[in-house]
Amino acid sequence: MLVAWLLALLLARLVAWLIQLAVKEVRHPLRGIVPHVSNIPVVGSAWQMRSFQPDNLHAKFAEYCQRFGRSFMGTVFGHCVVVTAEPQYVDALLHSQQHLRKGTLYGALRGWLGNGLLLSRGEDWRTMRKIITPTFHFSILEQFVEVFDRQSRVLVQQLEPLADGQQVVNIYPYAGLAALDIIMETAMGVRVEAQKDADSKVVRAVKDLTNILAIRFMRPHLLPLFLFRWFWPSGYKNQIEGVQCLHQFTDTVIEQRRKLLEDHPDDAETGKHHALLDTLLRATCDGKPLTDRQIRDEVNTFIFEGHDTTTSAASFCLYLLSRHADVQQRLFEELREHYGQDMEQRVVYGDFAVLPYLNCVVKEALRLYPPIPAVARFLEKDLMIDGGHIPARTNVVVLLWQLLRDDKLFPDPLSFRPERHLDVETSNLAAYSYIPFSAGPRNCIGQKFALLEMKTMVIQLLRHYQLLNLGVDVEPSIKIVLRSRTGVNFGLRRRDY
Repeated sequence: MLVAWLLALLLARLVAWLIQLAVKEVRHPLRGIVPHVSNIPVVGSAWQMRSFQPDNLHAKFAEYCQRFGRSFMGTVFGHCVVVTAEPQYVDALLHSQQHLRKGTLYGALRGWLGNGLLLSRGEDWRTMRKIITPTFHFSILEQFVEVFDRQSRVLVQQLEPLADGQQVVNIYPYAGLAALDIIMETAMGVRVEAQKDADSKVVRAVKDLTNILAIRFMRPHLLPLFLFRWFWPSGYKNQIEGVQCLHQFTDTVIEQRRKLLEDHPDDAETGKHHALLDTLLRATCDGKPLTDRQIRDEVNTFIFEGHDTTTSAASFCLYLLSRHADVQQRLFEELREHYGQDMEQRVVYGDFAVLPYLNCVVKEALRLYPPIPAVARFLEKDLMIDGGHIPARTNVVVLLWQLLRDDKLFPDPLSFRPERHLDVETSNLAAYSYIPFSAGPRNCIGQKFALLEMKTMVIQLLRHYQLLNLGVDVEPSIKIVLRSRTGVNFGLRRRDY
């Protein structure tokens, strides 16, 4: 009798909870303002989400924007997510000084990145942003260009055996190793020679971690650690081992760099390269040096954010050039006019200001294939929008992919037309319209770094090789950053000057 009574009580509580959720959804303040993708009570959008995969996410969001408009919402067991590519909503959210907390999904990264700049919030975020910003001053970036150029030349050498005009080359893994070499040297002041030793522990750990985290981002049931460990034990084990490997590596480099700064402060201060790590080791917070944990979190964050994103951006840019011979030829002529036939001439910081078409090509590639196709915020306060408000405790996903391909903002949006960025109409677009690096207070702090690195890679490859329309086309796959299920393919032929 007692058991039956308890079961009845539990059932009654469950029913009451379900009714409460259903009423909450019906009375949601966005009802009638933002379309709801499902009218199924309580379960809500869970049924639609079953078909969402990394390889079709961009297409699904395009389909939903076509069906429901630039903004729509979904609920699952009372938890609400608003998805938007509406410029006014994007502007209100990203340029706000109040809505700075990253979306719930980003929590999967905390095991590796800790409380680094990507995941921190409040005063922790403001303090570290202020400390790190000087690292991207033009005087520091000018030093970094030498690293970009040297590692891009290594990339050119690595591709030499494949440049026969017939082989199909998937550029993504090659660009990834070059980007890893660059980020390790500029962030930590060490050379890991990833392009020449792709099987090193550190290189494998970075690749394994980014792949595992990409999968977890698309599988909500793998986000909580206990469920991750239960449903994917091998992935959990590999993530733990990868994090331990990178933390050990980072801790060792931090200790070595600190000793260098202590023993030879003048040499380190006037050294040719100023790594992000040097800035962190010299920084203070409330009069005290940063802890090793704080330093490690920031360095790891910089490695994570600056590795796959630049790999994606450079790879898709080169791919577009391989598919548009007229654009490639125009850009090559600009480079040849500036650099001449001297293949040993280095890329320097001042070059970028006198290569306007290169700038247009890069901007257009980032518009069509943004490395981060979507960003998210978790609202801690209500966000006011036209006709109502999005309530606190809502995750808002901004579809950069859709925004950058909006035909109302970019005529003929699916065409690769770099010259559009010479047009007055495009150059005067509001800040929220062209935002491949996000926008507002939490925009990508390293966007200038990424642009210069990407441009350097493009310059060196295009000076040495003609990019050929070979191999299958890209099929976008969103795994935190934009990748391609089929690789990013083209052929290479040595330039004949």
